[in-house]
Amino acid sequence: MGVFNTLRVKMGSVLIALIGLSILAFLLTDLLGPDSMLLGGGRSNDVGEIAGETINLPEYQQKVEEFKNNFRAGNGRAPSDQEMSSIRQRAWDYLIVEKAFQKQYDELGLVVTDAELVDMVQGDNISPIVRQNFTNPETGEFNKEQVVNIIRNIAQAPAEQQAQWYSFESSLVPARARTKYDELMIGSTYITTAEAQRAYQDQTESAEVEYLYIPFYSVQDSLVSPSDSELKKYFNDNIEKYETDASRTISYVGFELLPSGEDSTYIREEVEELKKEFQTVEDDSAYARINSDRSNSFRTYPIAQLPRILASNTNILKEGDVIGPYIEDGAYILYKTSKIYDDTVASVKASHILIEAEDDSDEADAKAKQEAQEVLQKARSGQDFAELAKEYSDGPSATRGGDLGWFKEGAMVDEFNAAVFAKNGTGVINRVVKTQYGYHIINVTEEKTAKTYKIATIYRDILPSESTRDNLYRQADLFAASNVNYSEFTASANKEGYRVRSSGKMSPNQTTIGTLGSSRPIVRWAFTDASVGQVSEVFETDNYFVVAVLTNETEKGEADFDAVRAIVSRELRQKMKADIIKEKVSGLSGTLNEMAAAYGDDANVFSTTDVKISSGSLPNVGQAPEVIGTIFGIELNKQSKPLEANNGIVVLSVTNRTPAPEIADYNTYKEQLAQRRSNAVSFEIKSAIEEKADIVDLRYKFY
Repeated sequence: MGVFNTLRVKMGSVLIALIGLSILAFLLTDLLGPDSMLLGGGRSNDVGEIAGETINLPEYQQKVEEFKNNFRAGNGRAPSDQEMSSIRQRAWDYLIVEKAFQKQYDELGLVVTDAELVDMVQGDNISPIVRQNFTNPETGEFNKEQVVNIIRNIAQAPAEQQAQWYSFESSLVPARARTKYDELMIGSTYITTAEAQRAYQDQTESAEVEYLYIPFYSVQDSLVSPSDSELKKYFNDNIEKYETDASRTISYVGFELLPSGEDSTYIREEVEELKKEFQTVEDDSAYARINSDRSNSFRTYPIAQLPRILASNTNILKEGDVIGPYIEDGAYILYKTSKIYDDTVASVKASHILIEAEDDSDEADAKAKQEAQEVLQKARSGQDFAELAKEYSDGPSATRGGDLGWFKEGAMVDEFNAAVFAKNGTGVINRVVKTQYGYHIINVTEEKTAKTYKIATIYRDILPSESTRDNLYRQADLFAASNVNYSEFTASANKEGYRVRSSGKMSPNQTTIGTLGSSRPIVRWAFTDASVGQVSEVFETDNYFVVAVLTNETEKGEADFDAVRAIVSRELRQKMKADIIKEKVSGLSGTLNEMAAAYGDDANVFSTTDVKISSGSLPNVGQAPEVIGTIFGIELNKQSKPLEANNGIVVLSVTNRTPAPEIADYNTYKEQLAQRRSNAVSFEIKSAIEEKADIVDLRYKFY
């Protein structure tokens, strides 16, 4: 026993020592390893760079929190995930203005005064941001008095509320400064008479042209087979065309989170229990709101807008009835008819047959009217209206037998509306009705009524249970753990019958992938942690467990030949075809028609009498900027050299030009150009300043 006791004591000491060494090794790795912050490694805390100034995470997060608090104050609730994405972008845009635009403002001495801020908040020129935050969503009216009351009482408000309000006010300043800056730039735009004259000539001067067009497809693909070396040379010679932003591509298997049969049965049983209580409660709206998984649990419906299942049972609906449960849109639904009463606006249900005229002529109109009269007689004689609609109607409802469903008075064009609501009872109206769309034969299928329904609705979403989720997660986790590279990933997926999908190129700030919905963690993994061929752990999205593998990565500015090989091949083939056609055409002589005959069936000669330099394209050819430019520079009746258009080769001859007649006043064209330039100023300024600021956005590493 003494030996075993000694061993036990010594082994305890050894284990303690081993644990201590393990902890020490972990700490040393963390402090001194390749990712060590002490040695300059590790993940940087920077979210980007603007105008040479580094933006760190705390600074950015502080700005995000300010915008988030403003949202909460204006909407009375926290923002959703989707709204947070927008808030983060607005915070980033604010920093761009603060770091890049502010330098421009300072150079001009541009400021927003306190008086301007007062005017923006409570004066005559209310900021759009203030209007947005203090507009009644139901009436659409701006509540200025609410703003004034906040300002009047802000000094007595808690410190947190004061900070929120002053932060909100300060956020208005950059937008106002930007508006003033844009207006200064717009005010400085000027159009010369020469520019206006040129615009007038471009829009007015015309040419008559005859041209030979030979499409690229006239050269068989088998005649242009570029080698790998030729493709790579073309790629390298034009590499600037293929430079891209940073991107990643993944393949993934999605394990969809679907409720099991047992889950659906369990929820239905819950709903059946709710139905018993729902039938007896007095406060229908409160009960529905408390027990429903969705909003709009209590609404007023005219008969024309009732939910489909209720609209088909209006003849038996009574106050207090609870109908359901029905399965619709992934939920069990209970409807309770809380109240039925007559409103002031009536609804009716009808079908129609529309007979359209072939054109605007009197003859076509008379023919359509005659046909409509004949169809009306068939309908009134007792023939099936729905079958007549399917056979004769030109309207989109023909496939439904002409059924228009319920609609409120005033919803249709005046003539149709008057005829339907003048009808007492049901049946085919005894005359054809003409509207702007044609001639209508109308069958009133449910007589007009002003009945209106207050309906309480309980939605219970059919969701997977925790047990179902756990089982699916274990399935996804086993798949992830069993595969360590792309080849194993695809082989295992094929064996198990899982579908492998591709994300396509993903950008750093992308938030969704295919049908997965919100997938930000997967995108962030692909850009920050993954290496090509690496299989991920299990990610969870709204409706899927996902296992991914990184298949391609391209950094900003890089041009990956394999990624653009198909594009390079297509462009080089087209260039080679163009060279073949040009060489063949250069050896031909005679008129354009003679050249076309000599070339072959794919060559055609066309003519047009109204080419303008502003058009940019030719009939039967398409986009052809080089060709259009040549038309207005070449001598009359002289054949051009072979010219390249987007889809083929063109040889042309200009037979006549009609110059733009002189006019005394070019002010109209000056105004057109000035308006066009003014509209573009804001965008062009933003683009120019942001380009000069060399903005580096690294937020994808954190969000």
